[in-house]
Amino acid sequence: MDLKQSIRTIPDYPKPGIMFRDVTTLMADAAALQQAVHEMAAPYRDQKIDQVAGIDARGFILGGALAVELGAGFTALRKPGKLPWTTFSETYELEYGTDELHMHTDALDAGDKVLLVDDLIATGGTAEAGLKLLKAAEADIVGAAFLIDLPELGGAQRLREFGIMVHALMAFDGH
Repeated sequence: MDLKQSIRTIPDYPKPGIMFRDVTTLMADAAALQQAVHEMAAPYRDQKIDQVAGIDARGFILGGALAVELGAGFTALRKPGKLPWTTFSETYELEYGTDELHMHTDALDAGDKVLLVDDLIATGGTAEAGLKLLKAAEADIVGAAFLIDLPELGGAQRLREFGIMVHALMAFDGH
C-alpha cells in the first residue's frame, strides 16, 4: 500500500500558503496504520529500545503503537500543565511565540535506549526540545522516527546535526 495516498492534504490551512498534512486519515485506516507502525519500527527492531518517547499529541498514538511493536515502554512528552509530577521542561520557538514540552523526571533511567517519535517533522523545534528533555534524563537517544518529513523546512537535517539518526516514512514537497 502507498501510505502517502492515505494522507489528506488541506491547502491554505492554518493560513494561506500552507499545505497541511492531515495524518488522521492514515490513522483511521486500520491497514495503513498497521503498515505505518511496522515500517516505522523496522530500523529499530534490533536496537533493544527501552522506551519510546512520543510528542504530544499524535506522537502518543504512534509512539504507543511503536512501543508495543518494539517491546518497549512509553514516555509522554507533554504540553505544560498536563503531567502531575515533577518534570523537566524545555521551551522552544514557534512561528509566533514559544511553547514548552515537559517530561516526568522519573520517566527514564540514565542510559535507557530511547526512540523519539512524532507524526511529522517540519522545522524541528519541537523534536529538538524533545531531544533536550531526553538528554536531561541522561537517555541514550537511538533515533527519531516520523511518518512525514517536510525536507525544505530543514527539521530532519537539524536533528542529524545533533548526531541523531532520523527515519521518516515519506516526504512531501512544500509546506
